Amino acid sequence: MSFQEEYLFWRLAHYFISVHEYRIVQLAKEQNELWLEKLENKEARVIRLLRHNLDWSNWMQRDIERTAMNGESIRKQLATSDMNVLNIYVTPYPPVDDYEFRVEKPFIIPGNEKTKVNSVICDRTNYEKSLQHLGSVFQDSLSIPVKDAYFENDVEAVKHAALLEASNNAKKEQSLFEHGKPFFTYMFMIIQVAVFLFLEWKGGSTNTSTLIRYGAKFNPLILEGEWWRFFTPIVLHIGVLHLLMNTLALFYLGTAVERIYGNLRFFLIYMIAGFGGSLASFLFSPNLSAGASGAIFGCFGALLYFGVIYPKLFFRTMGFNILIVLGINMAFGFSMPGIDNAGHIGGLIGGFLATGIVHFPKKKKPLLQFLFLIVSAFAITGLLKYGFNEPGRLLNEQSALVMAQEYIRMEEYNKAQVLLTDYAIKGNASAEVYFLLSFAEIKMEEIVKAREHLLLAIEKGKDFHEAYYNLALIYLDEGNIQEAKKYAAKAVELKQGQEDYQKLLQQLNELGG
Repeated sequence: MSFQEEYLFWRLAHYFISVHEYRIVQLAKEQNELWLEKLENKEARVIRLLRHNLDWSNWMQRDIERTAMNGESIRKQLATSDMNVLNIYVTPYPPVDDYEFRVEKPFIIPGNEKTKVNSVICDRTNYEKSLQHLGSVFQDSLSIPVKDAYFENDVEAVKHAALLEASNNAKKEQSLFEHGKPFFTYMFMIIQVAVFLFLEWKGGSTNTSTLIRYGAKFNPLILEGEWWRFFTPIVLHIGVLHLLMNTLALFYLGTAVERIYGNLRFFLIYMIAGFGGSLASFLFSPNLSAGASGAIFGCFGALLYFGVIYPKLFFRTMGFNILIVLGINMAFGFSMPGIDNAGHIGGLIGGFLATGIVHFPKKKKPLLQFLFLIVSAFAITGLLKYGFNEPGRLLNEQSALVMAQEYIRMEEYNKAQVLLTDYAIKGNASAEVYFLLSFAEIKMEEIVKAREHLLLAIEKGKDFHEAYYNLALIYLDEGNIQEAKKYAAKAVELKQGQEDYQKLLQQLNELGG
């Protein structure tokens, strides 16, 4: 036996595996048929090698059709838009009858142009021409010296080399996903559930006062120096649905990132991404916020960094799914009100930059890591300086009202008055600002100012029944029964079921009578 076809079969396999990084999908038990895949190569996403004695072209035609059906099945499994299969026959001689017309054009399944099969016959009479054609497909000079005869050990040697190369490539790729077992992922999941239960115990995770008290991102307090609020929101969640969604996302994304980058690197990525999300929210969203979303989007950033460094492996393993899920989350965030998109984008960028700083375990790139560190340091410094030098940009009326309510709850009426006066003097404050300001002034016994601001509250909000009631109390305290009756009657008219309003009006009627 010459073993010529066996040798050429495995030399071709070794060439595709070692030079073009194809991966073995299936090897037949008889070891005469081998399927390889490399989705990145659009010209030949799948290669099918078959060592067979071709006698008649009609058998070859049926085999090409079966190959096309298998290729279509692979295309559907991989959810790709097209599938080009390179079908290579290694045979001593071509079919005895006419066959050229069967291979000169790609075979297409009738009614389905998504899968195409290009067939090449490598036989003893034209193997050099066939190799040149294969080389042109891969834009390479493919030259395999083939002797007239080989021994069995020659075939075993080249087969062993091909299979060993495929095994080493698989182990090398797999090692990138085995740098650590998830530890901090589960720790963060436990912590955020425990903190949620704590918030529920202390007043409710949806209670604004409770959230502020225990570390939510709240711009007025950050501007007062509570810098730790850039980190504490990572473990706080507003409502059980918010907690469940973020915990589930952390379970899937966190475990993947921690396996790729290892425990310590994951911890740093997660915390820096969480800080980045809080910082972006601080700069671009004046509303109170909390949640692990920024840190979780940082996990997306870490996976995108993986895609930048290992693009082929990224798109072959998880890339398309990650991009689709990320796109859905971004679209959902921009289409739904009340979602802190600034925090999401900040976390995404923060996670990417943090990953560039720590890079991959056992694969240091000092220059690249230093560049990411410098960019991150300048970005953080510049953004913090911008935020603290322009505090007016970071506050809105709603956050001022929330802060004022906290001051009033703590009986710090002077601070509430100062804060709300800044908005009141602008002339475009809402009725709520004037009302809350008047409440603080009543507590400080500045009745004249309180009356003026209550009148402004009524002017701004014609149906503000609480303002009418408080005005009635002020006029009653001043002895102006007629004015008190007028405003009390209006309060009752606006809120007829309020018992306090009715009692006050009844009392005034008795005094007036």
